[in-house]
Amino acid sequence: MKKITITLNNQLRLLFIPQEKAKTVTFLVLVGAGSKYESKEINGVSHFLEHMLFKGTKKRPTPLEIASVLDRIGGSYNAFTDREYTGYFAKVRPEHWSLALDWVSDIFLHSLLRQEDIQRERGVVLEELNMYLDTPLQYVSEIWENLLYGDQPAGWDIIGTKETISGINQEKMLDYYQNHYSSQNTVMGIAGNLEDIEKIQQGVERSFQSIGTGDPLGKPMVVEKQEKPQSLVRFKKTDQTHLSLGVRAYNLKDDRRWAQAVLSVILGGNMSSRLFNLIREKHGLAYYVHTFAQTYTDTGYLTTQAGVTNQKVEMAVKLILEEYQKVAQQGVEKQEVEEAKEYLKGSLSLSLESSDSFASFYARQELLSPETFSPEELAQKISQVTIEDVNRLAQELFSDSKLNLALIGPYHQGDFDGILKLK
Repeated sequence: MKKITITLNNQLRLLFIPQEKAKTVTFLVLVGAGSKYESKEINGVSHFLEHMLFKGTKKRPTPLEIASVLDRIGGSYNAFTDREYTGYFAKVRPEHWSLALDWVSDIFLHSLLRQEDIQRERGVVLEELNMYLDTPLQYVSEIWENLLYGDQPAGWDIIGTKETISGINQEKMLDYYQNHYSSQNTVMGIAGNLEDIEKIQQGVERSFQSIGTGDPLGKPMVVEKQEKPQSLVRFKKTDQTHLSLGVRAYNLKDDRRWAQAVLSVILGGNMSSRLFNLIREKHGLAYYVHTFAQTYTDTGYLTTQAGVTNQKVEMAVKLILEEYQKVAQQGVEKQEVEEAKEYLKGSLSLSLESSDSFASFYARQELLSPETFSPEELAQKISQVTIEDVNRLAQELFSDSKLNLALIGPYHQGDFDGILKLK
């Protein structure tokens, strides 16, 4: 399929991704507003605001009225907040596309953001925070980014803290909305069985004619500085320690990100990877162990995460470090590189089997990346990675001064500082 990009007079960008055989249509509105755009006082407002857009509009004043619109036709809908964007989507059968568009535009543009609703939803958000705090498997990722970026927006929790969530009111939320939810900062991905693109475009123009057109506020530059290995421990009485061990790496604008993705698969991207077989199959230390590479617009990293019995955490850390050292000193095999590339291309194809996945695939690139690739072009970029690229990258990444370890378990700060070194 071929992507069609249209910029409306109000600067709202539309991405049409026709899928002739699709049985659904997805409308995804993606706005450049996430936790990296927040000040310390309102940390968590991006996520809190996402919740509030489901609480009532003039047309649909209650949460039940908003939910029932798409429930009645078996539609799928939700929202999500990340560090650099917030998204809202509706996925329906093709004959209901106009209802999905009306629903998305209504919550995005006309939510009431009533103070009484904010006060009520505050309890929900605080319970969501408690849920994450009680789920170390998930929360260790936040601790990892706390460690890398420290006391700046990139290092704060996406959901915020109990103190900041408790301090967010209607005035602060409206101010944030007005400064970020503008046409210049918004992309709409429309994917699926699109029988009449011109008619859908006209519908979007009508539905989004009231969107703000002011200049959105940008995010502060991330400051990164590291001269020695570092760790961050969050004490929690648990039977299992959850850890994230890795290094700073490359961002969305760096061509080395393709080799970075391949290296992460070789190390721990699937069940035939080095660390999965070493940590789980050979030593039986963990149920889950995986390595992944994260690429933001301005930062990136590669890390391995695992859940390990408390008595064998040090052993697991040393084994991961030894594997990092091995790929840096001895390199990887050509067959590993080829298999990792095929894995990435296959995973890409499998991830793009639905209209919502295509809408997200293109909208995120349009909003965040310096250039947009089709799935075929992306697969070609992966195919071009060589063994020399991967080995050179491993040598660049894995050194003592770049090592970082974040973990949640019955330990104290400094307990693991002595073992954070490559031999």
